[in-house]
Amino acid sequence: MVPEISLTQSPSHSRHGSNIGQPLTRRDGILKVKGEARYAADNHPPGMLYAVLAVSHIARGRVSFLDVRAAKSHPGVVDVMTPANKPPLAEDPDAKTNPFMFRLDLLQNDLVRYANQPIAVVIAETLEAATEGAALLSPRYETQPPRVGLDSNESFVPPAVGVGNPSELRRGDVEAGLAAASRQIDATYETPTQYHNAMEPHAIVAAWDGDALSIDTPSQGLAMAQGRIAGLFGISPENIHIRSPFLGGGFGSKGLIAGPQILGIMAARLVGKPVKLVLRREQMYGPVGHRAPTRQRIRIGADNAGALTAIDHHAKTVSSSFDDFFEPAADASHTLYASPAIATSHEAIRVDTGTPLFMRAPGEATGSIALESAIDEAAWACGMDPLAFRIRNYAEVEPISGKPFSSKALRECYRQGAERFGWSQRPLTPRQLRDEAGLLVGWGMGTATFPALMFQAEARAVIRSDGSGVMETGAHDMGQGAWTAFAQIAADSLGLDLAQMEFKAGTSDLPDAGIAGGSAHTATAGTAIHNAGTAVIARLEELATNNERSPLFGAGNAGVIARNGRLFRRDDETRSESYADILGHAGLTQIEARGKSTADPASQSTYAMHAHGAVFAEVKVDPDLGQIRVTRLIGAFAAGRIINPRLVRSQIFGGMIWGMSFALHEQAVMDRRSGRTLNANLAEYHIPVNADVPPMEALMIDEHDPYVNALGIKGVGEIGITGSAGAVANAVWHATGIRVRRFPIRIEDVLTPDPH
Repeated sequence: MVPEISLTQSPSHSRHGSNIGQPLTRRDGILKVKGEARYAADNHPPGMLYAVLAVSHIARGRVSFLDVRAAKSHPGVVDVMTPANKPPLAEDPDAKTNPFMFRLDLLQNDLVRYANQPIAVVIAETLEAATEGAALLSPRYETQPPRVGLDSNESFVPPAVGVGNPSELRRGDVEAGLAAASRQIDATYETPTQYHNAMEPHAIVAAWDGDALSIDTPSQGLAMAQGRIAGLFGISPENIHIRSPFLGGGFGSKGLIAGPQILGIMAARLVGKPVKLVLRREQMYGPVGHRAPTRQRIRIGADNAGALTAIDHHAKTVSSSFDDFFEPAADASHTLYASPAIATSHEAIRVDTGTPLFMRAPGEATGSIALESAIDEAAWACGMDPLAFRIRNYAEVEPISGKPFSSKALRECYRQGAERFGWSQRPLTPRQLRDEAGLLVGWGMGTATFPALMFQAEARAVIRSDGSGVMETGAHDMGQGAWTAFAQIAADSLGLDLAQMEFKAGTSDLPDAGIAGGSAHTATAGTAIHNAGTAVIARLEELATNNERSPLFGAGNAGVIARNGRLFRRDDETRSESYADILGHAGLTQIEARGKSTADPASQSTYAMHAHGAVFAEVKVDPDLGQIRVTRLIGAFAAGRIINPRLVRSQIFGGMIWGMSFALHEQAVMDRRSGRTLNANLAEYHIPVNADVPPMEALMIDEHDPYVNALGIKGVGEIGITGSAGAVANAVWHATGIRVRRFPIRIEDVLTPDPH
């Protein structure tokens, strides 16, 4: 059984109208600290068997032999699922019917399309037996040379990038703008392959009961997972119950149901018993998405006054040999800097890897480190301070579209961030600062931006006869504190203290909360929650104002205020009635209403909607050893209405750390001979640990946006990475005088003689 999530705050800690904006602690925090939060792999239904993937050791070819007999003869092994005996599927796993559907490897044939592709599943009574059985399969292959890297295949122009974005977009005459410029930058930047590496790997516990399917699995999109599973197995979505109360991180990799999770469901159907399948860490490098590498050429022109005349941003990226997802890296240049001419374009090649997919700030993360480096190079070419150059080219409207911004407090982000950092003391020329130990000191900055997105969602609100409330929506919490923020929104919308209401989420039988992705979950599900609460209060108001025995009778025109479990006349607050009494007089045990959310087409077509920020970084570089350390990170962010500043800062810090990781640490190293990832583990796939993380500050800048949604919420999950990576890279240049354009920056990149 999944433990019920309960609130830990007492009523004295909040009052109606003050829940939103309060830095409350995570409502699931005590369960996690005590080890009582049950993740997918913690479930063990009676009779459960264990499944282990056997994966390919080559990147391209076919499986010519599997020693199934040896595996099945191992003690404890119950069955081995291969292309020869897999349960039938109702849909072709290589079919695509919508932009969010990607092709899956479900043992449909013996072809190998990438290293770590599942080629069989061993099901056994114990995890050890299943693991040993998978080793006994001893696969043999017919191998073809793998295509690895940005130059391994013929390039082409993809039909779209991201999810339906045009691969090429132009405004103004870029070539004329470059020709007219007195200063030009023409530079190429490379970013590496990266993998999500959430603390919790993909896992599933699946059990069939006829055509009814019960699943425990981490998911950032319950309704989408339910629909995909229903299509593959030819059953009704209502027959599928998914539980996902806790996720140990996702970063986009759990937004869509992945092939290994479907294989767990197939294994359960094959053996007729519940089955658990959990990916090992090294198996995360292949079938569950990653960030594709890029090579980006940026050309920038500026006049004698430092005003931009043109930006041309071209990105080359990769996708798998069998599917279509193309990192929209060049799109980062659409929104930040005013230029009369902007062109963005993409090309791609196909390589023998798993399909790259959404990874925290897809497109913006890869594109912004290149753009922010190029903007810094342009500022230096113009002899200008990097902040002054950015302010000189501040965009009052979205450059690529000409739309006004729904809100934009980036100037204030620049001002407060620079002041807090002490930016005015920065020398213009690099390699001028040293600390008391003789280390080179550098200061860099980067501008952050991410679109304020909105999806569709629904919520159900209930007021019970005792005056308490319930709010239900199938929301997802990846550790970002979404359930806490949603409970705060729900409490305010219901006019209740937090302790007077119950919040339910994390299962597929609740109303669809949309997907937890694109930094849109709080805006999307939160607006649905707000609308559901508003709707149920409106029904209560109707009951009371039409009841002659109520103190609120006839108050329909004046209106009411919901507060502390009571309705008050707006024009005379001495007249009020409790929710319990209203329902009691009406003879009802409860009253309910639903609320929906969706983006407003009129606002979307009229305004450009983005969150913004500015990040300032300090690095120290050992001039003899080339060791680089980030010693300070300060960011200032404007992201609309802040529901819970404690949780927002946590999200911003996570993004800033990832940005630092992007600039200095993170890279999947590929073996060009085999197509395999050489560092498919957390020992050699370098990410920052506590000792790498410097003192950080995140300043939240007040921003009111009446257009993004009813609550004025913008996302914060991804914006932190977009300015931080460039800020660190620019600080390394300022410390050393060496401009590194291939990331992550390595020791050998800065171990050269003083260029000055």
